[in-house]
This record gives sequence, structure tokens and C-alpha cells, in this order.
Amino acid sequence: MIAHIQIVDYVEQGQSLYIQLKIEDTGAGTAVEGEVRFLGELLYGELVHEKKSPLTDAARMETIAYLKAHFGR
Repeated sequence: MIAHIQIVDYVEQGQSLYIQLKIEDTGAGTAVEGEVRFLGELLYGELVHEKKSPLTDAARMETIAYLKAHFGR
């Protein structure tokens, strides 16, 4: 496991789901906090953005897979 993911809080508003996260990226040796959001099935936010994410690519992909599985989207 490259990323240790902790869901701090989340709230649903209609089709939107806002998620506060803490992620420890063991590949980079860093920890980050931030918010991502689902709008329907699509996941948005800098933490999961291909070019803006502070996470390594492996940790970013693991985070995306975890959130989609956890929230069933």
C-alpha cells in the first residue's frame, strides 16, 4: 500500500459528495490534507488531479480507487 487514507468527514448534497481527507504518501514520504468531491460518478479535486496533485502517481491512483470503492461511485 502506497497511500494511507483517512476520511476525516464527508457530506452529501444532492448529487454532490464532499470528502475531507488526510493522505500519507509513503512513496514520497509526505502527508497532505484536502478536499475532493464527487459530482455524480466524477471525482474532482487537486488531490486527485493528474497534473496538480501533490501525491505520487501511485498514491493518487490508489486514493481514487479507494474512494470509488468506499463510496460506491
